[in-house]
Amino acid sequence: MAELALTPAFAFGRRRRQDTAAMPSSRQAAPATTDAEIVERLRGGDEAAFASLIEMYGATMLRVAQMYVRDREAAKEVVQETWLAVLNGIDDFEGRSSLKTWIFRILANRAKTRGEREGRTLPFSALAGRDTEQDEPAVDADRFLGPDSDTPGAWAAPPRAWPEDRLLAGETLGVVQAAIESLPDSQREVIRLRDVEGWDPEEVAAALEISDGNQRVLLHRARSKVRAAIESYLDPEAMGGKA
Repeated sequence: MAELALTPAFAFGRRRRQDTAAMPSSRQAAPATTDAEIVERLRGGDEAAFASLIEMYGATMLRVAQMYVRDREAAKEVVQETWLAVLNGIDDFEGRSSLKTWIFRILANRAKTRGEREGRTLPFSALAGRDTEQDEPAVDADRFLGPDSDTPGAWAAPPRAWPEDRLLAGETLGVVQAAIESLPDSQREVIRLRDVEGWDPEEVAAALEISDGNQRVLLHRARSKVRAAIESYLDPEAMGGKA
């Protein structure tokens, strides 16, 4: 990730490990598949292992950092600082959490500190708390039958299943992307981590420093809004004729 202005060679030069010269070429090594393997290679000065971490997490780290600081440039600096902290602290990593969680905790702490220094008073956890406390229905109340109905509260227009080919069509995926981008910040980041990048609930809660309950509420609301956008596009009749 050139935009981070932090290359593996530069970063590992800061570690100055004496055993690096004796290592076999990192470019010829097989990809590490577990945290333990990655940590071992990082401790040995393996540039390819570090580059793979940047490839896996760099873009997500930049997005998360932007939740705390004033602009993209400040977020880039936070990500740089985080990578250097990871390299300088890898010898002390004890494996009590996943490597991913450890990295994002460093990121969150540094981003919060930077945000506080810049006068930003609403960290991600505060935004998330505000979003989960709002009395916001996950589904439009018009989708349910009213109190005068024989079955009050039942679906008036229930969700429908759509053919997979329609869901995977380019235009539909564009609708999904646009719906995600329009979400409140906290909902957008949670649904990205959970449904786009495939993180576990515990990883999301730890990385964003929110409670498991908060991340579940945020995810539910985000999914409901994205589904409503898909439904409006594929099946406008189910939305009461709303296009």
